[in-house]
Amino acid sequence: MLAIVAIVAVFTFRDYGLGWDDYTHSQYGDLLLKLYGSGFADDRALSFVNLFKYGGGFDMLAALAAKVLPFGLFETRRLIGAVIGIIGLFVTWRLGRRVGGPIAGCATLILLATCPLYYGHMFINPKDAPFATAMVILLFGIVRALDEYPRPSIRTVVIVGIGLGVAFGSRVLAGIAAPCALVGLLFIIAMDVRANGLKPATQHLGQFIWIMLPALGLGYIIMGLLWPWSVVSPLNPLHAAEYFDTFFEKPWEELYAGQQIPVPNMPPSYLPRLFALKLPEIVTALGVLGFAGIVQLATRSAVPVNRRASLITLALAVILPIIVAMVMRPALYNGVRHFIFVVPPFAVIGGMAVALLVKRAKRHGKAALGVAAVVFAGGVTLPVIEMVRLHPYQYTSFNLASGGVPMAHDNYMLDYWGLAFKQAAEELRERLKAAGEKPPAGRKWVVAICGPQPGAEVSLGPQFETTYDQKLADFAMALGTFYCRHLQAPIMATVEREGVVYATVYDFRGRAPEPLTTIPPP
Repeated sequence: MLAIVAIVAVFTFRDYGLGWDDYTHSQYGDLLLKLYGSGFADDRALSFVNLFKYGGGFDMLAALAAKVLPFGLFETRRLIGAVIGIIGLFVTWRLGRRVGGPIAGCATLILLATCPLYYGHMFINPKDAPFATAMVILLFGIVRALDEYPRPSIRTVVIVGIGLGVAFGSRVLAGIAAPCALVGLLFIIAMDVRANGLKPATQHLGQFIWIMLPALGLGYIIMGLLWPWSVVSPLNPLHAAEYFDTFFEKPWEELYAGQQIPVPNMPPSYLPRLFALKLPEIVTALGVLGFAGIVQLATRSAVPVNRRASLITLALAVILPIIVAMVMRPALYNGVRHFIFVVPPFAVIGGMAVALLVKRAKRHGKAALGVAAVVFAGGVTLPVIEMVRLHPYQYTSFNLASGGVPMAHDNYMLDYWGLAFKQAAEELRERLKAAGEKPPAGRKWVVAICGPQPGAEVSLGPQFETTYDQKLADFAMALGTFYCRHLQAPIMATVEREGVVYATVYDFRGRAPEPLTTIPPP
């Protein structure tokens, strides 16, 4: 399965366009390399827009890889994203295998690899997809540590240290892992006190903490390498947490459930509803069944204490971030991209449900096992078909039960990152070339943009310049989202999936220009 994903990635990574954040993140990666290359003399990375409050491991790795690989910078970023996403698949498989056995591990891998939300973001998302991989590494280490309590192995200590470093070196939100791990640890301590008394339990805890201490040091070193601003001052991670605790930009409106709502005012149902609409049906069904299984196992005294603690931590890794967001009501936007990190552990829980179903089906003979296999295969085939139909916009997928992309078009955000500009730009260039048209003497073609201008500029190439002023434009390129006006001008190119327009290029030559953006109603 990992090989199949890797082969598909190699042949398709160039298909993914640029989004709102790519250009700025590429600059951040270059500045981080200059920070280290100059011996910290060039410290612009430590104050670059607000990205210095994020870890820059992905951006730095992509900038470094672009110097040695035979691809352009942004193609390289897509390839590195795929590599990190595949690492996430590998670690999630190992986690599923550890908590549920070989069948659970295999099912976990299949469920995650065929999930459009995870697969699509791993190519295009420079923040949230790498963070999802980092968090599952950390979770894998925590589960191993709880399983091996009170004497975790050196390998486990190293995995926890790496997980801490890459997770906090990506986003300070990694702190959400602490209460999940703490609840599992407290459960073990309580059971230890109950079984052996306070003094032995205290000794076991002391031994565990002593062995795990090097993980904190390793994590701090890795965090500092990936996020140098975090170690300039010991309190900087806390300052970053405080900064992101409140919405730090001018609020805008996004489409949710057919309404235009300011992003700081999204309802508590935002995350549960969107996950229910976007995750494949089989992932949701198996995940719910797996949660029921975890509750059953965690309450059975016959199940080893360490295993029960691991399962509790695994379940909290999925539900706690969502519950916290529902209670705290942070600004929510761009779908569920900020919470992709809960998808891998949810796939693990679904994989555990598959293992349980296989075990029960075996009791009823080969026919029952065959039926279960056919149902599972059919369940994962549906999102795969959708991923092929939407390529390279898998991240915009909505499941079949929700009505899919046609339903979502007038109700939710689809291509909010503007990836379709790449294909739109290619079609515009091909049409102009086929017609033998060239820009007016002494200047380039001018394209007005409704969407991410830097991404459009890179996609269009050197023959074009971009602007937000439609009065100066020969053409207009607009996303198919609610804030871009549908114009009556002649159409040069259209990007569509499943009957839904993702981007349109209009011809403004020889006609009065029209405003590109709508004014959302109050």
